[in-house]
Order: sequence, then structure tokens, then C-alpha cells
Amino acid sequence: MNSLKNSPYYCEALHELEYDFGTFFLFENFIVGEVKSGMTLNWEDHSKKVTKDILDLYDSNGEDIIYISNRINDYSIVPSDWIKFYRSNYKLKGYGVINHTKNGHVIYLLEKLFINSSSKRFNSLEQAINWAKDMSKSIHLAYNP
Repeated sequence: MNSLKNSPYYCEALHELEYDFGTFFLFENFIVGEVKSGMTLNWEDHSKKVTKDILDLYDSNGEDIIYISNRINDYSIVPSDWIKFYRSNYKLKGYGVINHTKNGHVIYLLEKLFINSSSKRFNSLEQAINWAKDMSKSIHLAYNP
């Protein structure tokens, strides 16, 4: 799997946020996140800060944002931390995961138990971005009939 930086979509990114644990690429209505190898991503040490930073830039609570996790590296997450995300009054319009491993699929299924938004697993960055763009179109149509 390739980083978004090595894809034709990189030039469409509006902003790039770099943290010691990963990089997040911001588009008009969706985000692509890539976490560094070996990390254990959790709410208090990582997700809380990046969520606040990103949603402050979008001036949103996330209800109109789609997050794509481009899992190009091996890392761990705490699936139940999604509860902390929602308890902090954040939302997501959609959540996509790109992975190619059986273990990655199992982790996605665990996460799905805690996610309160539309979610989908993908085999490629292209599929995930097309899905996000299609969902974004439905957002615009809902707000601009």
C-alpha cells in the first residue's frame, strides 16, 4: 500500500498536518490519516489532539467530515477509544479503512462495534477517496437542494 503522498490525490489536499505519530491530509470534506509504524494510537496521547486540531480547522464537530484511515503501516489502536471521541461531542459523516491484511480486517470489525457513522473497508486508496467524494456530494445536495 502506498502513502497518499505518492498518489495522484496528493495535489488535491488542502492542508497537511504532521505529528510525531502520523500525517493527516485534509481535503474539502474528508481527511486521510496515515499513522506511523509501531505506534499504539490512543485517545489521550494522540487522537484527542489531532481531532481538536482538525475540526478547529474545519470549524466543525465532524458531522459533515469523512475520515479515511490509510493503514500503510503496522500499528495498534484502542477501538473502545471511539467512545471517548463520541462522548466529547464529536461526530463523523463516514469512516473508511484501507488495509490488505486479515489482522487489519479483524481490527476494523472491532472498531465498527464502536463507530456511530457510516463505515466501510477498502482495498485501495482510490476506492476510499471515490467513496468519500460520493458521500461529500450527498452532503452538498442535502444543504443546497
